[in-house]
Amino acid sequence: LTAVNRRRVGGADRSGAARRGARWVACPVTVATGCREVAPAPPLPAGAMVKETIRVYARVKPVGRRQQAGIYSVDDNEKTVSSLEIIVPRDLADGFVNNKRENYKFKFQKIFDQEAKQDVIFESIAKPVAECALAGYNGTIFAYGQTGSGKTFTITGGAERYSDRGIIPRTLSYIFEQLQKDSSKVYTTHVSYLEIYNECGYDLLDPRHEASRLDDLPKVTIMEDPDQNIHLKNLSLQQAANEEEALNLLFLGDTNRMIAETPMNQASTRSHCIFTIHISSKEPGSATIRRSKLHLVDLAGSERVTKTGVGGHLLTEAKYINLSLHYLEQVIIALAEKNRSHIPYRNSMMTSVLRDSLGGNCMTTMIATLSLDKRNIDESISTCRFAQRVALIKNEAVLNEEIDPRLMIAQLKKEIQDLKDELALVTGEQRTAELSQEEQIRLNELTERFLEDNDPESILDVGPDMRKIKYCFIHMKKLMNHSRISENKVFSQNILEEDTSMQARKEELKLKELLQQRDSEINILVNMLKKEKKKAQDALFQLNAVSGDSKALDQCISINLEERQSPSTHVNLKEAKDFSCSVRRLPFLSRQTGAMSLGCQEAFEVFKRDHADSITIEDNKQLLKQRFAEAKSLGEKVNEVRNKINHLKGEITQRHIQRAALAVASPSEELSKFDPVEEKLRAQIEEEKKSYKMMFNHLKGLKVEIEHLQLLMEKAKVKLQKDFEVWWSEEATKLQ
Repeated sequence: LTAVNRRRVGGADRSGAARRGARWVACPVTVATGCREVAPAPPLPAGAMVKETIRVYARVKPVGRRQQAGIYSVDDNEKTVSSLEIIVPRDLADGFVNNKRENYKFKFQKIFDQEAKQDVIFESIAKPVAECALAGYNGTIFAYGQTGSGKTFTITGGAERYSDRGIIPRTLSYIFEQLQKDSSKVYTTHVSYLEIYNECGYDLLDPRHEASRLDDLPKVTIMEDPDQNIHLKNLSLQQAANEEEALNLLFLGDTNRMIAETPMNQASTRSHCIFTIHISSKEPGSATIRRSKLHLVDLAGSERVTKTGVGGHLLTEAKYINLSLHYLEQVIIALAEKNRSHIPYRNSMMTSVLRDSLGGNCMTTMIATLSLDKRNIDESISTCRFAQRVALIKNEAVLNEEIDPRLMIAQLKKEIQDLKDELALVTGEQRTAELSQEEQIRLNELTERFLEDNDPESILDVGPDMRKIKYCFIHMKKLMNHSRISENKVFSQNILEEDTSMQARKEELKLKELLQQRDSEINILVNMLKKEKKKAQDALFQLNAVSGDSKALDQCISINLEERQSPSTHVNLKEAKDFSCSVRRLPFLSRQTGAMSLGCQEAFEVFKRDHADSITIEDNKQLLKQRFAEAKSLGEKVNEVRNKINHLKGEITQRHIQRAALAVASPSEELSKFDPVEEKLRAQIEEEKKSYKMMFNHLKGLKVEIEHLQLLMEKAKVKLQKDFEVWWSEEATKLQ
């Protein structure tokens, strides 16, 4: 087996893999197709619990030009699963005796090879989960792999072409398309976007995110209720009424994400991001509400610090990323063990948020992204092993239905009224919520008579009515308290009279003492004012005496300075003045110093011309102009067709008027005759309506593409502006 290529050619290769029909690939020479079709997921039973293992898929990233490809094969002959075999040739430099493992084989639901497109990924992986979410089940899709293996490209998508849209924008389009088709229910959709950076949660949809520092933003905290349900504090839930609003929220969140350049990836995401779509549905007149949530998770990539050699701030980020992924693997291992009593969800924020997705009430799907070049073959094998452990976990997804509390209150009120009616029918009297005034007076008399009666065997009989029994007890308590208060009042009145006389004497003594104290304080203040006034007069007199001497002294000093000042001093002052002016003019020197002297606006134009994304921006701009022109011409055609339809309708109306006039003149024949002119006009209207509908749908598709292109251009401009600000500050520092 060589490191260049191994594949089945006309039965010449008689190895075991070739007999199984495997296609061996050593990229960039490939003979495999984009993806392998397997049996679709079984349909969901209506209103029942769904027990299934986490579905695991694999996607192979295309190998770059400068990368050396590894050797792997994909076997898709099995009906329900595909297998991936990775071959690591033994290194001859290890010696003659080398027991190193050479073949690694892993099974997945489906394996997407290097040529797989984004729409195929969505149709096979995300679309079934989105359908479950619309049906009322919770769903999760998360991508796992090393840095630079294509997780963000799979989940979010690329920014260069419209066809590179990832799972999130395609899922939003599919969900809102289905909601528009289904008019039998009332749907409400909300969106949230959580970022976990250095084990701290932040709301990416917070409008203060761009204008404030990360440390100044409120952190998202986890709260748990008694039923062990997770609630996220400070995470906003934004309502999205249509696809456009949802995509704008996604673009806002992606703009606020933490990215950095690493040796493995030029735009590496340095945080875990969870984009959640909340859907609630209700049929008109029904008491049940279905609530579901769909998590779309983009995990930060694991990386070996010894291989990348990062340091400083990137090293700190890598530590937190690897630690959170380590805790995620601990949870996966614990869930895969049958007799494990404790699952360590609380070790990290990410595992706490995804508690339902891992072994809970959720239909979960994992995408293992693989970079099968020789340098990253060990990390790819580690990712496949993690995927095999994830595939052992069983989830129990339950249809999330609950009763509308407002309808429940109405039902309970009706039930209470029915019970009251039944009770009135049994007892023969109509009961109200409160006793009448006559009943209260009669109960007061019965209670007082019962208390005054000395017979120990006397009975207070008010009938089998809890309202009357409670009222008698309350009235009895009031009477007892009133008798105690009246006894205490007589005793306390005598004591009060003695106390008031003693208190009046004490108050009189206190007032006399206070009056003497105020008189002494006033005398002290008057004396202090007199002393301060005298000091001020003395100081004013001394100041007038000294001012005459100081004027003479100033004149002598100025004369001496003028005599001693030489011409060289004037020259030095002039040079210092020129030097200060030159320092102020330092950022605006001549054109020989470089691009900084061109001014901020001109420098930005030079930087934009040489930037790597300028070609992409120009291409998108030209494409946007073309789409605008197409939309404009198509809109004019739509208006023409609509005017033509209105004109034809007007002709039919005129025809009806003419026939009615003829019918008045000769009522025997005209209205019963078949009118071929009117039928011809109606046929033309039907043809024009078909043309109008076709052009209108095309115009609607152009609108969606134009909006996406505008979002891509806006995102590229924001990135260009940030890169220019960094470059401008570096140039200014060098020049200083």
